[in-house]
Amino acid sequence: MRNSFILSLLLSASVVCSAAPPSTESIDTLLVVTKSEALVSTMHAQMEQMMGQTLTGMLGGRKITEEQKRVIEAAPKQFSIIMKEELSWANMKPMYVSIYQETFTQEEIDGLIAFYRSPAGAAFIDKMPVVMQKSAIIMQARMPQLMEKMRTAMQKTLVEAGVAR
Repeated sequence: MRNSFILSLLLSASVVCSAAPPSTESIDTLLVVTKSEALVSTMHAQMEQMMGQTLTGMLGGRKITEEQKRVIEAAPKQFSIIMKEELSWANMKPMYVSIYQETFTQEEIDGLIAFYRSPAGAAFIDKMPVVMQKSAIIMQARMPQLMEKMRTAMQKTLVEAGVAR
């Protein structure tokens, strides 16, 4: 009896360990169904806006010249161009495919595709850009407090280490 139980556990473990990795085609389908490329594009636009607001916030209300203002206002667009090149869908998609293949089984990918094709899954996908935008706004509002707390914690660490006073 005990031996058959151990054999049963070993067989179960081997089935779990040999679960088929998902096919590239099924991951492509999942990425299309979840509108992943559009989410990446939305992220780029939000990042450009956040960079502009962050630069403005870093000025702390200081008066700047028209030339300085022009440079600061142009910077987010320049940052965005770099980000779009480095984080383009063409560059990101192979990474997603690889990560999904390493993380999910074919059965799980099939289940995710079925979910995202359902009304609830479709609503989730359609509303995620709004969730991301609202989250970004809230996080940006919290950044000054967070940065101050981080600065204080870093200063405390340097004092405790005897590197600063």
